[in-house]
Amino acid sequence: MKIITISGVDGSGKSTQIKLLQEYLESRDMRVFYFHAIEFGLATKLADFKKKYCLICKIKGLCNIKSSETKSVTKANWLQIQLRKIFLRIDILRFKKLIKKLEKEKIDYLLSDRFFYDSVVNIHYLENSDIKNSALIQNSKFKIQNSFYMDISPEQIMQRERKPDQGLEYLQKKTELFKQKIEDWNMQIIDANQSKEEIFNAIKSIVTLRTL
Repeated sequence: MKIITISGVDGSGKSTQIKLLQEYLESRDMRVFYFHAIEFGLATKLADFKKKYCLICKIKGLCNIKSSETKSVTKANWLQIQLRKIFLRIDILRFKKLIKKLEKEKIDYLLSDRFFYDSVVNIHYLENSDIKNSALIQNSKFKIQNSFYMDISPEQIMQRERKPDQGLEYLQKKTELFKQKIEDWNMQIIDANQSKEEIFNAIKSIVTLRTL
């Protein structure tokens, strides 16, 4: 099974490209599994569980917002950050079990909309720390076929009609963090300032080349 990941800051076009790639591969009779690192994460599942079953939140009406509608987290205290690090390590173990399961099911491709790389960047953003020497996921051995980074200027993202709620400074900081680890994570840079068709053609040509 081949693993392909697409990472980048919010609004860079990751989900659009993953969906296009999924449609392309399935049109070639490939069995594809869609993976979203944030939705898969234990922290997200616990938050969704709380919203569904927390009696206090239901009475006070605090949990009536769907997870897809909540705003991105831009601040966290020390304990919340440490919990995120613990959850990340657990999620990596869960992911490795998932890989074994999918291989038994003879899935051809796992396409990851965001990956644990994005989770690491989020943690360092919240921690306001340098990522260059980060040990998070450093020793995790993922057999990734292609890992793409959507390279786009934060200023261009903020000019779009549907722009992230976190603001320009947030996007600039996360872009800086990503670029500190592109080489270490063996990411292939995709110029995401182009049209979605041009971006997809660039991704498709690399994926097809590696598949042959």
